Amino acid sequence: MIISHEHKFIFLKTKKTAGTAIEAALSELCGPLDVITPYREESEQDRKGLPPQNYRIEHPLKPKRPLWRKLLGRPERYYHPSVGYYEHMPAWRVRDYVGEEVWRSYFKFAFDRNPWDRQVSWYLYKTKSKRARPSFERFMQDRARAFVTNYAQYTIEGALAVDFVGRYERLEEDLNAALAKAGVPGCGVKVPHTNVTQNKDSQRGYRSYYSPDTRELVARWYQPEITLLGYGF
Repeated sequence: MIISHEHKFIFLKTKKTAGTAIEAALSELCGPLDVITPYREESEQDRKGLPPQNYRIEHPLKPKRPLWRKLLGRPERYYHPSVGYYEHMPAWRVRDYVGEEVWRSYFKFAFDRNPWDRQVSWYLYKTKSKRARPSFERFMQDRARAFVTNYAQYTIEGALAVDFVGRYERLEEDLNAALAKAGVPGCGVKVPHTNVTQNKDSQRGYRSYYSPDTRELVARWYQPEITLLGYGF
């Protein structure tokens, strides 16, 4: 996620929506006081702008680092809330940290993706290291592992908390539209290809993975964002 004090915008990073690529593009616009959270080390070279910065903070509402990690001398994880700002941070926590004045006055945006397409991307990502990949049907039987919603990240108590939700399907167009709305001069940002799950199955169309049962399961799981954004199978 990125908080740009230079341009007065907040980007909330969601899952499987090219968030890492968006961060790479936005890092070129950031100034020295802006918050840029880390992402996967193998992708850091894709940032042409500033590196991760200003994400470690102290705040009375910040969760404490797990005691067992301290006792075992384990390093602090960059994506854990105990660090401060972290990559998939929900809107309510960002609001708590920046305060009401900044939250209300800054332009806030996030991206989402057709949930049926997003679900297949999540499946391919979560099973990419498996020697024998489970079927999509079997993967979907484990809700705790398969469920991947972004709705809670850009809403607060069920109400939309951002000024703009871009679509993964028109990524660059919507990113530049968001920046224009935020008042960033000289829009025309290019989004690099980064953190892409590479495997031969990713070339299949997402609809081919579904049975009637799994199609309906996704419709039930992600009904709020489907209704909000008007997506269909």
